[in-house]
Amino acid sequence: MTKVGFIGLGAMGGRVVKRLLEAGYTVTGYNRTKAKGQWLLDAGMQWGETPRAVAEASDVTFTMVTNTHALQTVTHGPDGVLAGLSAGKIYIDMSTVSPSYSRNLAEKVAALGAHMLDVPVSGSVITLEQGNLSLMVGGDKEVFEQVKDILLHIGPKVNYVGKNDQAVLMKIAINLSLPVQFLALSEGLILAEKGGIPRETAFEVWMNSVLASPALKYRGPFILNKPDEAWFDVNMMQKDLVLAMEMGRELDVPLPSVALANEILTAARAMGLAHEDFAIMFQVIARMAGLEK
Repeated sequence: MTKVGFIGLGAMGGRVVKRLLEAGYTVTGYNRTKAKGQWLLDAGMQWGETPRAVAEASDVTFTMVTNTHALQTVTHGPDGVLAGLSAGKIYIDMSTVSPSYSRNLAEKVAALGAHMLDVPVSGSVITLEQGNLSLMVGGDKEVFEQVKDILLHIGPKVNYVGKNDQAVLMKIAINLSLPVQFLALSEGLILAEKGGIPRETAFEVWMNSVLASPALKYRGPFILNKPDEAWFDVNMMQKDLVLAMEMGRELDVPLPSVALANEILTAARAMGLAHEDFAIMFQVIARMAGLEK
């Protein structure tokens, strides 16, 4: 069976590795903080001391890190992924980063005789745990076919989008609507609450309405009960919105609702809420409306 490497064992990456281990793959993992991967080591994951070591030990190497800078850190240098790739190996990046950076990285991988796919995901921790994650793929279609079975063990919905950088662009296009939807939910609930309708009642009615998208159904409950672990914090969400606005400028696409949602996330950071799940947008609007301190 194909030997798999995985770099980045955070909330999402660690759970992806768990699924691959359960599917029977030999997985070599790496994370900057080794303690975060201990539960996976206990489950049978092997450890690579560096990203290079992971790539050298694997036929297919994944990365799933927070941003473009983090991706550069784990891919470049003498201990980076690029140093561990050789002809015929496949490298898959699942991070949400700048499409231009992803494209340039693919060119460097190709120069080594290896192949790169950008495979970001749409969903959350709960979506992944339920086996409902959606994946989008950019890169050579023949290379995609070689790893399709592996990807299907991560999530059942795998869509080929196009050439390198197209999948990460698609991910950005999808993600920009998440805080926009949540902002509208927050505004509506707070309007109802200030008009005398209990928050819990307004929330239940909303979730039973035609506006209750899957994304709101799994994150909306955070309004009533804040999660113990931030699935996708304010900094991460704002990173994606900034990428979206950069692409909007590049492609001449106005994104007014994205700009507004971005300002609310900036307000959240100013309130000291940067590391909370971006559902904290509700609290920002509630404070502005005088409902919370």
